[in-house]
Amino acid sequence: MERMATAESYVLAIGTKKGLWLATSPDRSNWAFTGPHFLMSEIPSVGIDTREVRTRIMVGVRSEHWGPTVAHSDDLGATWSEPAEGAITFPADTGAAVERIWQIHPDAESRPGVVWAGAQPISVWKSTDGGEHFELNRGLWDHPHRSEWGAGYGGAAAHSIVVQPGGDTVHIAMSTGGVYRSLDGGSSWEPRNRGISAGFMPDAEPEFGQCVHKIAADAGIEGRLYAQNHHGVYRTDDNADTWTSIADGLPADFGFVMLAHPRREGTAWVIPLKADGERIPPDAELAVHRTDDAGATWLRSTTGLPDHEYNSVLRDAAAVDSAEPAGVYFGTRGGSVYASPDEGETFTEVAAHLPDVLCVRAAVVAGA
Repeated sequence: MERMATAESYVLAIGTKKGLWLATSPDRSNWAFTGPHFLMSEIPSVGIDTREVRTRIMVGVRSEHWGPTVAHSDDLGATWSEPAEGAITFPADTGAAVERIWQIHPDAESRPGVVWAGAQPISVWKSTDGGEHFELNRGLWDHPHRSEWGAGYGGAAAHSIVVQPGGDTVHIAMSTGGVYRSLDGGSSWEPRNRGISAGFMPDAEPEFGQCVHKIAADAGIEGRLYAQNHHGVYRTDDNADTWTSIADGLPADFGFVMLAHPRREGTAWVIPLKADGERIPPDAELAVHRTDDAGATWLRSTTGLPDHEYNSVLRDAAAVDSAEPAGVYFGTRGGSVYASPDEGETFTEVAAHLPDVLCVRAAVVAGA
């Protein structure tokens, strides 16, 4: 890949059903692509770690032949490394094997080297060496609820990890199990789903068992998070003790995406879909909806998006970067990827005819 000698550049990673594509840009308008990396392997998760004056790209690779692992690159995909014994491996006493790595999440700047991962079967993992080796979180794995957690349509996924930058609070979301919270850095976990509906169950508001599709943390108010549920869009202002619906004003309360602004409180994005049995954009019109007041109102954006679209956008096939203004990115199951340099006001198609897009991640880097 041609490296661009600029003070600030952008990296875009696109994980698909059949490989990984990487792109760099000096301006978020012109992108230079490389790929496919890991051709014919599924890439359901990507993490971009820009701490410690480097850009490390970590990918969850799932090969039908070799199985799942985490590979990493420190040179924008020119070379890749992975431990010979595998980055994520269940201890022998569990009798379990990793099926898919759903999430890779670098921790806060204050904890360099710490990277979290979520996997299938439902499990959470932690690395202290920059994502090269991961240790199973036994607090969650040994939780008494685990035998009752189910699999969503895509599998039994620990798919969202939100870590409080300045403390020991960690939130995860799983399908199906709902939101769980740890106040001690992951040693112990408790369900936190009050107010989130599970209409597909006999008890519509159980302690756990909700099919939460994605969660994200508000950057400006500690204890505020957003959730996109199987049905419903929610906000909590009390660290997930209670959740309140913020779906009014949206054309549908179903979807997979939930993004939050990296700096500004109250700003988040969703991409609504019609519900069960269809899972296409409402009226086949792809639109991104943004709130700037924590869900009280929503703004609809379609500028630069196709007039008709019948493909869905999956939970991790969307991302926001940390630039000013923030960039918003997403990809569809039809293989199109869209980028917005203005917080979702306008979009441009930056890639097309890719395999199903499973994961999109973006980052601002120095001199990429």
